[in-house]
This record gives sequence, structure tokens and C-alpha cells, in this order.
Amino acid sequence: MMTLYSGTTCPFSQRCRFVLYEKGMDFQIIDVDLFNKPEDLAVMNPYNQVPVLVERDLILYESNIINEYIDDRFPHPQLMPADPVMRARARLFLFRFEQEMFSHVIAIEKGTQKQADKGRQTIRDALTQIAPVFAKQKYMLGEEFSMLDVAIAPLLWRLDHYGIQLGKQAAPLMKYAERLFSRPAYIDALTASEKVMRK
Repeated sequence: MMTLYSGTTCPFSQRCRFVLYEKGMDFQIIDVDLFNKPEDLAVMNPYNQVPVLVERDLILYESNIINEYIDDRFPHPQLMPADPVMRARARLFLFRFEQEMFSHVIAIEKGTQKQADKGRQTIRDALTQIAPVFAKQKYMLGEEFSMLDVAIAPLLWRLDHYGIQLGKQAAPLMKYAERLFSRPAYIDALTASEKVMRK
């Protein structure tokens, strides 16, 4: 059985919980108090961060690596494209999400007022830029739900919580977000702390 060490308010842990529920398999989630981390977390992950996935002798950290492993191990439903070209493109998108959006989450959560404001502005601009895509298609890669949707969902859920206001031009993105939030696996994967982040 897979065990996921997960932060109850951690957007990266939420990605992994979402994938586990989407796959509908047997797993165990251990909630980690981010302000009082267990000592064995630093043994499993040299960066002393969640999420961490443990399966027998395998220990993985970094949400995108964990999720690709789960997807390879339990291919139904498949969340990464089967075609090597599309898969490489998907990985590039995931990398861009980290660089252009999720890298600013830390500034919003832990930085100075100035850093947090800059982070909000950067994320707002990046999201506004991709919003028109969803006027034409249901999900990031077209009609099929994929790992890209999993990756961005925790950020979209936290927009109010992070104080990120999007303009009218982001309406297609907000409709897309509601599609993600209504998935049964998404609802099941939410922690009590995450549920209260959204009004």
C-alpha cells in the first residue's frame, strides 16, 4: 500500500491526494503538521518538505515526480499523454507552472508584504494569459482531463485565500476551475483546512 505524507494546507500535497483519489486505489494519507513536522520527514526527504510518497523501499518527494510515478504504476485513468511528443509538452507545461506560478506561492505564504504583492501580480498575469484557452476547450490539453489540470487546481482553489483577484477576462478560467472542483476525486481529496479556504 502507498502512504502519502501530506500537509493539510499544502497545495503540492493536494495535487498528490487528487491523483490518488482520481485513480481510486488503496492508499493511506498521513497528515503532517507543517509547524511541527515529525523527525522522520527529514530522513525521508532531505528538504524536510511534504508531500512524500512511500511504497515498500521506494521513497519519493516533489509532487510532479510522485504523480508521474502513480500514473505509471496505475495507468487507469491515464493522466499523462501516451504519445511521447505530447508527454514532453505536458512536462514542459508542468515545469512552466512551477516557474511562473507556484514558485510565487512561497512569497505569498511566507514573504514580506512587497514579495507577496509581487507574487500575486505575477500569478494574476500568468492566469489571465491562459484564460482564453478555456473558451475553446474543456481542459488544459483539450477534452481530456490530465495531469496539467491536477497541477493547477490547488492554486485555483486558493485564489481568494491568497488575495488574488482576477478580472472579467478570466471568466473562462473560472468556469474551468468549477469543472475541476466538481470532480468527485477533487472533493474527496480536500482536507477540512482546505475546504474553509474558499467562500
